[in-house]
Amino acid sequence: MLSVELHTHSSLSYDGRDPVELILEQAEAIGLDAIAVTDHDEIDASLEAVERAPDYGLVAIPGMEISSKAGHVLGLGLEEAVPPGLSFESTLEAIHDQGGLAVIPHPFQEARHGVMARISRDQLALGDAIEVYNSRLFTGRANRQAERYARSRDLPMTAGSDAHISEMVGQAVTRVDADERSVDAILDAIADGRTTVEGKRTPWRISVRQFAGGVTRRLSRVLKLLQ
Repeated sequence: MLSVELHTHSSLSYDGRDPVELILEQAEAIGLDAIAVTDHDEIDASLEAVERAPDYGLVAIPGMEISSKAGHVLGLGLEEAVPPGLSFESTLEAIHDQGGLAVIPHPFQEARHGVMARISRDQLALGDAIEVYNSRLFTGRANRQAERYARSRDLPMTAGSDAHISEMVGQAVTRVDADERSVDAILDAIADGRTTVEGKRTPWRISVRQFAGGVTRRLSRVLKLLQ
């Protein structure tokens, strides 16, 4: 079984803090086998991680967190960026056109761009897998809803830390029963449902810090654009 972190953000995300190097250092330090850097509507840092991961003894899965009209979708195994602003179905189609895997993160956390605010339960089943444990939880209710839904539809399940700072990488991990230690084997195993999930809550003080840092960085970027 491989230990895989499928949901992290670098400084390329408007609300991320750390460069790829620190994310990979943390992943190596805690003994992960593979990691996906999934920035908001950006893929460059993820592709950098793919190039640099072998130096840390890791497999890096190229991907991104895409802002569809319905909410966030993780695209894993991508070669190039999927544009934001497409419909939910078109976003999934764009991911699949690249041979990628569409994982629906925190679908029932509507305040965090979960898709269930705008799509039906039948549409949600179009995803290749459901993130059933996101460590940036409030009460855990949304995670439990996601797990119940995935089980009721017999959909593959994943976990992700949704880390926006490097220290939180690995808070939630997907155990993947892959045939080999490679991107293709990991994604195939996820698609087949050969996964188990485990995780723990991101501490409240860290969640607040991540949120505050994201607001500050977003305002800074807006001010720069206005100058």
